[in-house]
Amino acid sequence: MMRTASALLLACLFCGAMNSTAEANGSNAIPLRKDIPTQYKWKLEAIYANQEDWEKDFQKVKEMLPSLEKYKGRLGESAATLLECLQLRDEIAEISGKLYVYAYMRSHEDTSNTTYQALTDRVTALSVQADSSGAYIVPEILALPEGKLEQFLVQEKKLQLYKFYLEETLRQKKHILSAREEEIIARMGEVAQSPETIYSFLTNADLKFPYIKDEKGQEQELSEERYAIFIRSQDRRVRQDAFHGLFGTYQSINNTLGATFNASVKKDTFYSQIRNYPSALEAALDSDNIPTKVYDNVVDTINNNLEPLHRYMHLKKKALGIKELHMYDLYVPLIGDVQKKIPYEEGKEIVLEGLTPLGKDYNQILQKGMTEGWIDVYENQGKRKGAYSWGTYGTQPYVLLNYTDTFNDVFTLAHELGHSLHSYYSHKNQPFIYSGYTIFLAEVASTTNEALLMDYLLKKTTDKKEKLYLLNHYLEQIRTTVYRQAMFAEFEKLVHAQAERGEPLTPDGLSALWHKLNVKYYGPEMVVDPEVDIEWARIPHFYSAFYVFKYVTGYAAATSLSRQILQEGQPAKDRYLQFLTKGSSEYSIDILKEAGVDMTSAKPLEDTIKVFSEKLDQLEKLLQE
Repeated sequence: MMRTASALLLACLFCGAMNSTAEANGSNAIPLRKDIPTQYKWKLEAIYANQEDWEKDFQKVKEMLPSLEKYKGRLGESAATLLECLQLRDEIAEISGKLYVYAYMRSHEDTSNTTYQALTDRVTALSVQADSSGAYIVPEILALPEGKLEQFLVQEKKLQLYKFYLEETLRQKKHILSAREEEIIARMGEVAQSPETIYSFLTNADLKFPYIKDEKGQEQELSEERYAIFIRSQDRRVRQDAFHGLFGTYQSINNTLGATFNASVKKDTFYSQIRNYPSALEAALDSDNIPTKVYDNVVDTINNNLEPLHRYMHLKKKALGIKELHMYDLYVPLIGDVQKKIPYEEGKEIVLEGLTPLGKDYNQILQKGMTEGWIDVYENQGKRKGAYSWGTYGTQPYVLLNYTDTFNDVFTLAHELGHSLHSYYSHKNQPFIYSGYTIFLAEVASTTNEALLMDYLLKKTTDKKEKLYLLNHYLEQIRTTVYRQAMFAEFEKLVHAQAERGEPLTPDGLSALWHKLNVKYYGPEMVVDPEVDIEWARIPHFYSAFYVFKYVTGYAAATSLSRQILQEGQPAKDRYLQFLTKGSSEYSIDILKEAGVDMTSAKPLEDTIKVFSEKLDQLEKLLQE
């Protein structure tokens, strides 16, 4: 099965605030799932009305697999045989995708629910079995005599649908193994997923954080979601307590977290070596046909432009009026008294208004998603942390939030709906084989939504303090999405290179590297507290190797696209909406070029740094007035 973004969870860890649902219930405890009002829960019944229907499709896939295996050794017989095999494989993959996302999204509602844990285990095993059953397909296609595929494409017009897929398969020929070897690798899929699975259960279900006292002296249970409001608190004692509570908890199991991450890196190294790639980095980028120079460009360009970030740290220290700037001061807004509550219903309207430059059709689909059960809004006990957009071909897109009534949550809503509408347009306009966009493109639409929303809010506000807050938020977006993710990317590159040299990855060594990078990125004004050294163990994206750099490239592309939409109007909007329909029907670099952005150049990233510097200048000027 093609591993494109439609089949992958598009996860984004955003800081949020305390859940308003808990406050509404008059309790400081995180509410149970059953206590969340129905209108704020997603409707997974649109995929399967009940578990019985899920079981029927599960059994159907199991019964289809022997039919797929019957084509083994026969793909060179005729064009019709090859077509039938590919069509059957895609039918199995389409149904399996629905089974997979339903089981996992149900488990994400409450990660401690053993019923849905069992479903995820079963569907993961089934997916591995399906991959194993079709593992012969690519090796057999590559083993066809030269010219045979071209002949088949002429003989069978319906096979033309697979032309780009077949060409892409041939491009990766030297990395595809024999049918037997591919089957063995496919059977290893469930084992290979173990580090990520263990990490998810450990950090989402088993890891318990302490209680701390909020600004009013009331005891509050700490969680990843609640940490976000505490780390933004104007009360420095609250920020410090939350910081020590969170990272102290991770540090208490650093050996387990280190071993789990080490296993994940070794998995990456194993797969790259067995598929004849020089490195895990090249293996990860090759699936999107992205040259490694694009990755190196990210790290090098940011390293060459750290001065604006250092200047921002100097301004933050000065604005906060503190003698030392610590890591627990990073997220506190410079303008705290405009951090007003924005209830979810109001947040939806702000998003709709902010995205009007994308046109009537786009806006109508947004409203459809907001009213027809696409979104799971509030935090509950055991719910997966962070936010994401998911779904698959044949389902509506879904959004998981942990909405907490902040400006940041409004941007998160816009971000995740950007993913969802990208999927919506792609699924609507492409056949299954090309319906998923690549991971390289995954963050472009989501971040374009954020950029347009920010432009709308900055133009709308007439209040100086609110404008200061928004400028600060804009700077924070670039700090966290460009600078911070580039630091993550550099960490991943160094860690994998270390593993490929045969050097051990110990928790202490990983923490020392993390500390060193923080010192370099944040500069001389920042006191890098030792507690933050364990932060590498808090990043779930590291279990999808070399994913995070795409946040950087996606943000740079989105900055360019949003500016084109606002400045050019209809022509740029048309190019952008066309971009959303492309799926994976062309190479990612080419799809972006058609939309108006060349990511093989450093220019989009350099332009983003210029935007950062411009907004920093505006913020400094306003603060002086």
